[in-house]
Amino acid sequence: MVFADEPTGNLDSTSSGEILQILRNLVEAHGQTTVMVTHDPNAAAVGDRTLFLKDGLIVKEMGRCSDAREILAAMEEVSRA
Repeated sequence: MVFADEPTGNLDSTSSGEILQILRNLVEAHGQTTVMVTHDPNAAAVGDRTLFLKDGLIVKEMGRCSDAREILAAMEEVSRA
């Protein structure tokens, strides 16, 4: 199992993409579970499942979604609630 806390937080977009591809490959090629915490909708779009937290509670869940715009919209919805 891999735990990644903001793995692309301080990286340029090229390096971020490379790291996200490595994490995705670990899941697909090796069946590796990866848990990633991020505020980046592009990074979240790489996952199979996205959980949205507010005040320490899960307030929304999305299945696989490769469109960062949908994740960003969900993030905005959660922040307004």
